[in-house]
Amino acid sequence: MIHYKETEYGFKFGDAEITRIHSDDKRGWVIVSLETSKFNGNKGLQIYITKTGKIRISDQRGEWLAPKE
Repeated sequence: MIHYKETEYGFKFGDAEITRIHSDDKRGWVIVSLETSKFNGNKGLQIYITKTGKIRISDQRGEWLAPKE
């Protein structure tokens, strides 16, 4: 069975920990972090989500860019 535990600002699910870092209720955006035992701290991911649903993902090297369509 996979371990699940709620934390103060997120949850742990298996080896992953999802945490809300910042949010703005007025503007509707949120930033969450995704960390594992191998990718934590500076190596973890930061995910920025706008009120319209746009997602930006970044790590220690910068923002991930979507492939050109």
